Amino acid sequence: MATAPAAVSPARFSAQVRSQALQTRIMNLILERGLDVGDALPTESELSSELGVGRNTVRESLKVLQALGVIEIRHGFGMFVAPNNFNALVSGLTFRGRLSLRHKGEEAMELIDVRQALESGLIGLAIDLLTEEHLSDLKETMEAMQAAATQGGLLAEHDAEFHRRLYAPLNNEVLINLMDVFWKVHRQIDEALGSGPVNLEEQVQTHRDIYEAVSNRDKELASERLQRHFAGIRSKLKDAAAH
Repeated sequence: MATAPAAVSPARFSAQVRSQALQTRIMNLILERGLDVGDALPTESELSSELGVGRNTVRESLKVLQALGVIEIRHGFGMFVAPNNFNALVSGLTFRGRLSLRHKGEEAMELIDVRQALESGLIGLAIDLLTEEHLSDLKETMEAMQAAATQGGLLAEHDAEFHRRLYAPLNNEVLINLMDVFWKVHRQIDEALGSGPVNLEEQVQTHRDIYEAVSNRDKELASERLQRHFAGIRSKLKDAAAH
């Protein structure tokens, strides 16, 4: 018989709320002082004095902010505003996706839905901004993928690079970082499902079809072919849910 999860005590809940409030205050302090990526934060002692809380409490909040990628702690040097870091997002989404595989894989499927919507929805804008140089870079990646497939090699990195270059015309760093997040999550969920037979030529052809639609600047066809690109992982998820 399963044991019901223990209820969270009011005191513990209150401590969590206070901790979250302190994390918000520290982030607001960073913004109010105009600090940017790489800038040093006040010391633990200074933060403790300014925020009116104990150093141990400040230290715990700083550890959480480090895990979230807001700050980085360099021992012996101090604390600094962190550069873009989506690692915490990768870990959290991968955990939720893999955990859902124990049931019907619904959250894993939802993650794929989001990635598909992101890519197919933005491809038209990327095509509008596409230059011959962008197209040449995309073709180069396509050829590297074909060469790897011919030698029976892994295509994962070529696949990821193809998608990065596909949206390079948008010059949107947040988008590329989010795509990398979904790519890493996608890979880990796929690995958790177990490896089955892989048709390398089929994978290459899928990307070649996307490339051809993009090079012809056919937005509708490019969007349609991108959506087909996710059929394989969807099929694996459905098969896993059925067993």
